[in-house]
Amino acid sequence: MGFFDKFSKGKKETLDKGLEKTKENFFSKITRAVAGKSKVDDEVLDQLEEILVTSDVGVETTLKIIDRIEERVARDKYVGTDELTAILRDEIVRLLTENNSDDLAEFSVPEDKKPYVIMVVGVNGVGKTTTIGKLAHQFKQKGLSVYLGAADTFRAAAVEQLDIWGQRVGVPVVKQNMGADPASVAFDAVNSAKAHNADVVIIDTAGRLHNKINLMNELTKIKNVMGKIVPDAPHEVLLVLDGSTGQNAFEQARQFTAATEVTALAITKLDGTAKGGVVIGISDQFRIPVKYIGLGEGISDLQVFRRKEFVDSLFGE
Repeated sequence: MGFFDKFSKGKKETLDKGLEKTKENFFSKITRAVAGKSKVDDEVLDQLEEILVTSDVGVETTLKIIDRIEERVARDKYVGTDELTAILRDEIVRLLTENNSDDLAEFSVPEDKKPYVIMVVGVNGVGKTTTIGKLAHQFKQKGLSVYLGAADTFRAAAVEQLDIWGQRVGVPVVKQNMGADPASVAFDAVNSAKAHNADVVIIDTAGRLHNKINLMNELTKIKNVMGKIVPDAPHEVLLVLDGSTGQNAFEQARQFTAATEVTALAITKLDGTAKGGVVIGISDQFRIPVKYIGLGEGISDLQVFRRKEFVDSLFGE
């Protein structure tokens, strides 16, 4: 399914269900804010600002949205509270459109880059390895051949988990012994993928943030060795963030974007939280496209992020 294909009913239902807690929390607060008021005044805007901040949209992004709504209220002179939701929806769509978050083709990779190398980064516990497994499944469903590289060699559990996902999805996992050089594993994985004419190779990396310099050096080393086999590799550096952590996800994004050049985001665990507003704030603050969102435990519950469908579900449309 490509960019112009219709968003399937099943995926829409999964998205609606995944964002249900955020939507209920968000709109119950807005309903209380406008109760008994006929127009959008300073008091309503102050309450809306508080709602957006507490929904983990983030302070800077919230102020940007409020400023734009104030401009519209001033321009149109009289804006009723019944119009507030529609205006807010429009401004969020505008924000996502401006911030390099174009809709992407459904789980596809460029045909002129083979193998397409994806390096996945993120702290432990955010669903990084699970996201890799689900991503491998989606690519395989599209008829692509996939290799996985277990370069998080500092945790035996990480290698084991990736191995389990490889078996579940039916894709090869390149691994070495516990404590092996992560760059060596990445080299072997990309080399094997290239030798077998694979379409995609996904490299898992360690999620340690206690020393940013070490992290930066390690990720740089991994990137350099992969580039010796496939020019321009990695083609994508995917940062996985746990949406349920709210503001902590912002801090993780700051740390990793300082340590390496992140080109895309995957935001997981949106189904179990009322903090779905974090998607809007992170997209705005870091100007990095949100590429995937995780909406459940199922193997097919990773979706390509489509801004219009996301906002429609958030606003119950």
